[in-house]
Amino acid sequence: MNVYDVETTLDDDDPPGYRSGLARIGPALGAAWLGMSIYDLAPGNSICPYHYEQPEEEWLLVLSGRPTLRVPDGEHELDEGDVVCFPAGPDGAHKVTNRGSEPVRVAMLSTKSETGIAVYPDSNKVGVFPLRHFFRIEDAVGYWEDEPPA
Repeated sequence: MNVYDVETTLDDDDPPGYRSGLARIGPALGAAWLGMSIYDLAPGNSICPYHYEQPEEEWLLVLSGRPTLRVPDGEHELDEGDVVCFPAGPDGAHKVTNRGSEPVRVAMLSTKSETGIAVYPDSNKVGVFPLRHFFRIEDAVGYWEDEPPA
């Protein structure tokens, strides 16, 4: 498979500002423990909200264009060929946006586990996977809350 030739498709459920073409490469290659997705970003769009993963590590490879990367220490404009690693946990928080006037194509690689979480600091949410359910962090309850006695 060639990362420059693969066709991406838009998801009609993506809201404005987060509309990106997507092709999942890992399943097409038969991968089990590593994943890779190709994203095409039109100007003014981001791949997803600012977030970090647990326990997944992710890498970003810029294939074409000049995306803006938001990380904990601020924003950085990237060049074609740049590679960035996002470690698991808060230090790996990131958001990829096309602030330019030309299309951007990036590859996102990640480790894959059976379960994981994503934390969204801007909206104070946590996502639980593979359930794909999202919760507000302030709704957290104690471990024993509402548990019946033995």
